[in-house]
Amino acid sequence: MNTDQVSKPANATIPEKAMLLAAGLGTRMKPLTEKRPKPLIEVQGKALIDHALDALVRVGVKEAVVNVHYHAEQIIEHLANRQDIRITISDERAELLDSGGGIVKALPHLGSKPFYLMNADSFWVEGFQPNLVRMAQGWDSEKMDILLLLAGMANAVGFNSKGDFDMDPDGRLSRRNEGHVVPFGYAGAAIINPQVFADAPDGRFSLNRQFDTAIEAERLFGIRLEGLWLHVGTPEAIPQAESAIAASAA
Repeated sequence: MNTDQVSKPANATIPEKAMLLAAGLGTRMKPLTEKRPKPLIEVQGKALIDHALDALVRVGVKEAVVNVHYHAEQIIEHLANRQDIRITISDERAELLDSGGGIVKALPHLGSKPFYLMNADSFWVEGFQPNLVRMAQGWDSEKMDILLLLAGMANAVGFNSKGDFDMDPDGRLSRRNEGHVVPFGYAGAAIINPQVFADAPDGRFSLNRQFDTAIEAERLFGIRLEGLWLHVGTPEAIPQAESAIAASAA
């Protein structure tokens, strides 16, 4: 796999750690996920979770925390083969904690500095500069709690939606109102200040709770993805993603 690190601009402080959300049930991906977890579904001969890990390795991330629940043993065995990044498992086999609760459980491994968050099935065809580097360049702890990578609808493959967020000229985000269409979808990658979980509840909860709190404080920001976002949410999306990758390489 091509995971050569890219050169990083002097003004980009790359987070040293990342968390990959890999504990979901993959219900929409059935029947492919009846006997294996969604992060191990392959696109162009590579597991989805490896696409995400490769993106992190290329920009110099040193450690990834991966939460597991469904077919956890398969993911743990698969990740044991990675030698290019330190991987810590956050085990949720006893209780599935959802995105927010899963991060809270993993916080002791993530430390006190901002970290990358990625869905284990997050990947894209890069533009001129890696999107994770662009995110690091755009991160500003003085005004941001969370920075989301957003895909314009024209740059999204396999994402049939009315969008997730609207973005003002300064990059601040607001939710899509019911019945409306907005230009951006959440592309499954973020930089998060762990302090946003200081008042988080125990147990299972969605990361959307933190998104909404940050919106109220005007501290949820976005940056537009360069390149092409590949949203592999159903079996039908796999050949769409593979065709898009092939077209981009032609």
